[in-house]
Amino acid sequence: MRIAVIGAGIAGLVAAAGMQADGHEVTVFERRDEPNPAGAGLTLFNNAFEALDLVGLGDAVRNIARDGITGGSIAVLRRSQGEATASWLLSVPVTAAATMRSVHRAALHHELLVHLRPGTVRTGSAALVAADGTPQVTANDRDEQFDLVVAADGIRSQNRRLVGLDTGLRYAGYTAWRGVTQRPVSFDLQPGEIWARGQVFGMVPLLDGRVYWYATRNLPEGQRASNEYEFVQQQFATWHAPVRECIAATAEDAVMRHDIYDLAGPLTTFVCGRTVLIGDAAHAMTPNLGQGAGQGIEDAATLTYLLRDADAGELDTILARYVQLRKRRTSVVMRRSRAAGAMAQAEHPFAVGFRNALVRLTPGWVMSATMQRLQRWPSPVR
Repeated sequence: MRIAVIGAGIAGLVAAAGMQADGHEVTVFERRDEPNPAGAGLTLFNNAFEALDLVGLGDAVRNIARDGITGGSIAVLRRSQGEATASWLLSVPVTAAATMRSVHRAALHHELLVHLRPGTVRTGSAALVAADGTPQVTANDRDEQFDLVVAADGIRSQNRRLVGLDTGLRYAGYTAWRGVTQRPVSFDLQPGEIWARGQVFGMVPLLDGRVYWYATRNLPEGQRASNEYEFVQQQFATWHAPVRECIAATAEDAVMRHDIYDLAGPLTTFVCGRTVLIGDAAHAMTPNLGQGAGQGIEDAATLTYLLRDADAGELDTILARYVQLRKRRTSVVMRRSRAAGAMAQAEHPFAVGFRNALVRLTPGWVMSATMQRLQRWPSPVR
């Protein structure tokens, strides 16, 4: 089949590489002049690698990711107001932590691009779908016909709006800074998060010893600082040494800030005619469970597998099956991620005290079982 993919992000590239490897004629439309993202790090769990394995990309991504978690667990710690140390709230056992791998977003993006034939990606092409779902793409004042259009154009998807499926965006109430250190940090680092009142700081080691870190704070929507590096330094200046060192080891111009949004509500469907949504275009969620990229990869692998050895006459059945497999799964993860974000960002002293007590009393095996359930991908092969 002739397939258009709109958006050269992670979900779009996984779909394009998998479908092209299966013999489909694939064109990727990317609005940016350069497809490489200016990103930090991300985490992928077992469900993402099961999906990548299904489309032949699993080993390639494992080779550029940090394998498992050194130290055997993921930590959640508490920082008391005015204290420069942190105390334990929860440690997730190795049974769950070992499935997590960290990778630099730019490295992952590059690895996916090299699996596409030259000329597959058309940069500088802001592509729009037909409002009625007809498999047509309009880019650079030119219309092209396809058998199927896959819209993977992100959280602010214009194509989601065009086909009438948009539910709007919801500001989560907090902003986030992200960065990657220029060098390995000089302390033994355990992956995890430190929670305070309305603030979170997370640290994840990468394959080369550098650290991907992220920081959040409850703030009104749309605020910006003249120098985000200095601003985030000020916000976490009294936190314990690993936090301060991660920020200090990061280039000033490499700190990114983004307000956090998710979809206001789940979509009623991911399909309109012969146009299908995947990734953040279909189910943008907060980053609190580390499943945003993983769910997009699951989408791409599911759709690729369902299209394997199929022809255009089977598309209605295939797309209905795709929605059946993906809609409930992604809605559950969206809802749980939003709840996790609300818990982590709690700010009122009573809410913070209740949260800390609840998390401290939760056995590690309960959290491990919860994480393992979250990683059970409803594969189309089963």
